[in-house]
Amino acid sequence: MVGSIHISNLNKIFTNRQKETVTALSDVNIDIEPNSFISLIGPSGCGKSTLLRLIAGLVEPSSGEISLDGRTIKGPGYERGFMFQEHNLFPWLTIYDNVAFGLRARKIYSERKNDVDEYIELVGLKGFEKYYPHQLSGGMCQRASLARALVGYPSVLLLDEPLGALDAFTRMNIQDEILRIKKEKNMTMIMVTHDVDEAVYLSDRIVVMTPRPGRVTSIVDVDLPRPRDRSDYDFLKYHGEILRLLKFGGFKQSPEYII
Repeated sequence: MVGSIHISNLNKIFTNRQKETVTALSDVNIDIEPNSFISLIGPSGCGKSTLLRLIAGLVEPSSGEISLDGRTIKGPGYERGFMFQEHNLFPWLTIYDNVAFGLRARKIYSERKNDVDEYIELVGLKGFEKYYPHQLSGGMCQRASLARALVGYPSVLLLDEPLGALDAFTRMNIQDEILRIKKEKNMTMIMVTHDVDEAVYLSDRIVVMTPRPGRVTSIVDVDLPRPRDRSDYDFLKYHGEILRLLKFGGFKQSPEYII
C-alpha cells in the first residue's frame, strides 16, 4: 500500500568539527503503516529530527535501511513532503507563488495549477493569495507552508515540530486542520514533537526515543476515538504513560522514617 515505511537496523554517525564521531541514532527499527499518524517524541538531541531527515532522504544512513513502499530511500523525492520548524517561505514571493513553487520546479505547473488554488483553500487561506509572508501571522504562514508541502500530492508528510512557535490556540486549530487534511487525502504523517499533549491528540502511534544515541525505547498505540477530548480520563492516562516513559512522571517514593 502507498505510504508504507520500513526502517531496519538504522544507524547514523556524524563527525563533528573536532573530528570526533557522534552517534545520533543506534539500531532503530520501526514499521509505519500507510495512512497512519506517527509522532516521534524524546529529549532534545535524541535524533528525532535526524530520523525525519533520513526518511526525507536529506541525509544518508551510516548503516541500515529505510524503504518506502518496498523501495529503498536513496535521496529526496516528491512522494515525501516536508514541513520544517520555521515556515521557510520565500519572502519575495506571494503566498500563491510560494505554494506553486514546487510544481514550477518540477515543470508540471501548467497541468496542475488548479491544485494551487485547491490547497490554498484547503488550509484556509483563500483570499490571501496575493499577500506576502511578512503580511501574515505566524500561524497563517505555517498554513501556507503546509499547502506547499501538500500540493505535490505526497504519500508521506514529514513534520519537524512545525507548530512549536505558535500560541496555544493557533496550535490546536492547526492540529485539527492537519487531521482533517489527513483524513481527506489519505496520507501517512510523521511528526517530531516535544509536546506530549500534541502527540496523544494527533497520533495513532507514539514512538518514544532515548537520549543520544537515539534508540526506540517504546512504541505506544493510542487507541482513542476521534475527535479526541483532551480532558477525557483515557486521554490523560495516555498522557501520563508517555510522561512516565520519558521519565518525567513524578513517581512518588515511599517516605523514609527515622526513629
